[in-house]
Amino acid sequence: MFARAQLIVLAVAGVYLANANPLKARADPVCARTYTVVAGDTCDKISASEGVSTYQLATANAGVINAACDNLWVDQVICLALEGKDCSPVHVVVAGDSCDAIADAAGTTSATLLANNPNVDADCANIYPDEVLCVSPTVV
Repeated sequence: MFARAQLIVLAVAGVYLANANPLKARADPVCARTYTVVAGDTCDKISASEGVSTYQLATANAGVINAACDNLWVDQVICLALEGKDCSPVHVVVAGDSCDAIADAAGTTSATLLANNPNVDADCANIYPDEVLCVSPTVV
């Protein structure tokens, strides 16, 4: 019985030490650009004014900005892009836009457009006016 208890304690200690190892490589992303929120800002407004896709803004601030983007506050500093993941150029969606038309106008393909905007469904039915899409000619 005692040996079994020792084994459990050693196993738990081993898991703790493996996760608490200060030498363990960190994979935290580094923010490449920041923005300070002002009164009246929305995620789409920030995305359009700062040239960052709506998806990129949400991804760079996962756990900070909620899905509805209704938890921004004045003077809050948010990340616009993660290092190595900053897509440019962008396109602000207008009523009547389609993924094919957006891709054609940007000189890219619909496949690349969808790859750079994983929040957009395959038939492009969920884009909306003022959403900001990455229209890079290459996958970012």
